[in-house]
Amino acid sequence: MLEKIPKTEKLEIKQAFKERYQSLLGNDYSKFMEYNFSFLRRSIRVNTLKISVSKLKKRLEKDWELKQIPWCKEGFWIKHKGIGDEHRRDIGNLIEHQLGYFHVQEAASMIPPLVLGPKENEIILDMCSSPGSKSTQIGQYMKNTGVLICNESDRARLKPLGVNLQKFGLTNTITTLMSGTRFKGNSFDRILVDAPCSGTGTIRKSLKTLLIWNPDMIKRLSKLQKMLIESAFNNLKKGGVLVYSTCSLEPNENEEVISSFLDKYENAKIDDINLNLKRSNPVMEFDGKKYRKEVKKCLRIWPHTNDTEGFFVARIKKI
Repeated sequence: MLEKIPKTEKLEIKQAFKERYQSLLGNDYSKFMEYNFSFLRRSIRVNTLKISVSKLKKRLEKDWELKQIPWCKEGFWIKHKGIGDEHRRDIGNLIEHQLGYFHVQEAASMIPPLVLGPKENEIILDMCSSPGSKSTQIGQYMKNTGVLICNESDRARLKPLGVNLQKFGLTNTITTLMSGTRFKGNSFDRILVDAPCSGTGTIRKSLKTLLIWNPDMIKRLSKLQKMLIESAFNNLKKGGVLVYSTCSLEPNENEEVISSFLDKYENAKIDDINLNLKRSNPVMEFDGKKYRKEVKKCLRIWPHTNDTEGFFVARIKKI
């Protein structure tokens, strides 16, 4: 059952936003907004570098209800068993969190590292790392082997990244500070570009996204995203894998970026994504532009399809 965020009925939705998302969703627009104005389910990912899934469940299940996230075997939705004043929400204050036994991470955010498919002893780049949710997940799947480059372009965001990498017990990471467009070479087995975006998939976590939304900002972000995905692809080894993701629902930041990229690179192949979740049809045409048919293989998730944040994920192989 959805728990409505208080006072959301007083929020004024920009007419341009309403018209855009009604055109994208049709009859599902009202359901989309219902979920946007409802609290997210809290979720965690077990750090198997420090503790097994079964042992952490045993530690928590006395006071907390854990429900398996279908697409991530280390992921769980978590809810306190208490009622009234006894009902806790502060999972970040648990000793298990402080010890790095689990990471608080939204369920849909766990998808890009899963799609990337990190292996042991690889050289991997997380181009836009902070605050480190996906970096710690990648490092976990690498089992602390190989090399994981965690890059960030904003100096202020290095602190939370460093804290999370250290708490997780990762010893195979190197942190860099520069624009993702400055990487040169073709030395990486896999690259994740979880690109800076408008965040329209995270409205239920940050209602201010509705207030700052504007089409001009989205067009500027789309230009940056196109530069980042090209830089990442040029830094892949032959046969390497690139995952592009955003927590945006804007076609300009998602399907258009992928379609434009495919127009330039004939040696790029879009892979299928097979996960145990409800997926939505990608947008194949928007604002007068028709996108390439390969975009159908990308994963678009609306908040109301799996009761999560909204996300977009594409898996690209360099052939």
